[in-house]
Amino acid sequence: MTKIGVMICGHGSRSQAAVDEFSVLAEKLPALLPDWPVEYGYLEFANPVIRVGLDKLRAQGCDHILAVPGMLFAAMHAKNDIPTVLNSYAAEHGITVQYARELGVDPRMIRAAAERIEAALATADAKGPVSRHETCLVVIGRGASDPDANSNVSKIARMLWEGMGFGWAEVGYSGVTFPLVEPCLEHVAKLGYKRVVVFPYFLFTGILIDRIYGYTDLVAEAHPEIEFVKAGYLNDHPQVLETFAERVTEILEGQNAMNCAMCKYRAQVLGFEAEVGAAQESHHHHVEGQGASAPGSNVEDCVLCDTFCTGVCRLDAGHHHHHHDHDHHHDHGHQHHHDHAHPEYPHADHPLGPESVRKHIKSH
Repeated sequence: MTKIGVMICGHGSRSQAAVDEFSVLAEKLPALLPDWPVEYGYLEFANPVIRVGLDKLRAQGCDHILAVPGMLFAAMHAKNDIPTVLNSYAAEHGITVQYARELGVDPRMIRAAAERIEAALATADAKGPVSRHETCLVVIGRGASDPDANSNVSKIARMLWEGMGFGWAEVGYSGVTFPLVEPCLEHVAKLGYKRVVVFPYFLFTGILIDRIYGYTDLVAEAHPEIEFVKAGYLNDHPQVLETFAERVTEILEGQNAMNCAMCKYRAQVLGFEAEVGAAQESHHHHVEGQGASAPGSNVEDCVLCDTFCTGVCRLDAGHHHHHHDHDHHHDHGHQHHHDHAHPEYPHADHPLGPESVRKHIKSH
């Protein structure tokens, strides 16, 4: 008889608040999966690490693990790093580990997003209503070196734009790709809308949420004629929890498919042709479990930034093309050395991408 256990694989963060929010989600999920023990762990920075969660499940007699990535979209972490950790653990202990797909573009995730946006609009309308047609929606995604993951943010944005009837919608990203938050909002400011709603399509708080709201404030100051409204991120919305639960149960129903047709590791995706068949390996062992003690973990210590992490540290000589752009690593002058090569992000020099933060470098 096999015994099934569920493993939630988080990314991990140097932000304690982000780790706390993830653990709340992990604590709420078992109620939706009452038949199986549920544990969680993180890929990097935070504890427990994934291996510890798997150990706990094995200690409860589980030999068939249903593992789910605690991530919105599948890019390098969900496609490479987590599977590497899971596969090596399964081989080491002789157990079965099956891997779920990411949350992805899902009607429930879009409903959760819409409710966060509706709540922000209701608060803003209380001070003076503005019609939807005079409102521009801006959806901010994480940003990855994976065009399929990035394009999913555009799909979410279109579903919200069309579903809610906004006058216009634009998409920006917090790092790695383009346009970043500030250039995105500067473009939006030229469109002539009375109100701009900035919605971070993120699960949890952390340095990137601070950055998104920080740049929103900067652009709002420069454009007092436009009302900027900040919507909340997804967090532990009930529809998010339901989507997680379905990702687990659908493994056993055989519905487990990432969008491999558009995956740069499988297909010749425009601009990323060199990465077809690339070895899928984890790039995160160097900060596993380090938490807030990892180098450069707070803005107070940073000589480059004042109130929020702008990502300017990623522009250090020789690192401007480093496509990980782990803004949540936000090294702030500390660089970790990799013992493996990353393919360069082909548009690292795009003026609306990470290069756009150069003007914020403080003069010393």
